[in-house]
Amino acid sequence: MDIRALKLFRHLAGSLHFARTSMACNMTPSALTRMIQRLEADVGERLFVRDNRSVELTHAGLAFKKYADDVIRRWETLQEELSEDEVLQGELSLFCSVTAAYAILPNIINTYRQAHPKVQIHLETGDPARALDKLRNRDADVVIAAMPRHLDKGIEFMELTASPLVFIGPRRFPGTILYREDKKIDWEKTPFIIPDTGLSRERLDIWFAENQILPNVYSQVSGHEAIIALVSLGCGIGLIPRLVLEKSPVPKDVIVLEKAPELPAFILGLCTLRKNLSNARIKALWTLAGGQGKDSS
Repeated sequence: MDIRALKLFRHLAGSLHFARTSMACNMTPSALTRMIQRLEADVGERLFVRDNRSVELTHAGLAFKKYADDVIRRWETLQEELSEDEVLQGELSLFCSVTAAYAILPNIINTYRQAHPKVQIHLETGDPARALDKLRNRDADVVIAAMPRHLDKGIEFMELTASPLVFIGPRRFPGTILYREDKKIDWEKTPFIIPDTGLSRERLDIWFAENQILPNVYSQVSGHEAIIALVSLGCGIGLIPRLVLEKSPVPKDVIVLEKAPELPAFILGLCTLRKNLSNARIKALWTLAGGQGKDSS
């Protein structure tokens, strides 16, 4: 039972998706399946219950995940102690949205790589609504996420930048937006593209409830980029961070709705588990990001 096998198991325990884990870890699904089968043979218990539609951890799998987390953490500590000349090496895993990868990470990572060239950086991009879960499941050492209303006690958050939330509509399909007799947007009749989870969904739900709006939901999607895509095609209107719109490949196909309500802005920041800061690689990234200061753009 080697460290690589334990790391693959831990990733699968977080994703609960063989194809996703095999792609992220650069191996075939069949090779991943064989590795899990070997682990199960070594442990003497099934670690996952799986069928054609879902994957779940068994009771033994949950217990084994704690063991894997502990062994990996001890291995990383040993590697740091054995490293020569205090040169950091090993792996650092990051998770963020595609937008954050283009807009926020470059300055931080460029500086980090210059200071610690022997550290291997692994980056996974995806729906930002999954970022904190990725952190909790130890699928990533550090994530970029929006500050939630209630932050777990065991999570450290460092603010990097802020982005207003804006309502957007299609430029080429003005008839998508329906208006009342007073020429104000009819928020109940105009179709909405809404996120299925995450902070922007939470902000929308609160706004709908406070204004007693029963939305006409056209579609629920994963990720802000998907909202922009459907809005640009005239399927409805949506709510996204302005930063996402600015980095979108189709910004000219949507418009920011004028005189729309203002919802609380996203505060975007670097997040890690508090206990992760004892890891020298993570601590170095945290210190570097803090030294660069808040980006006010």
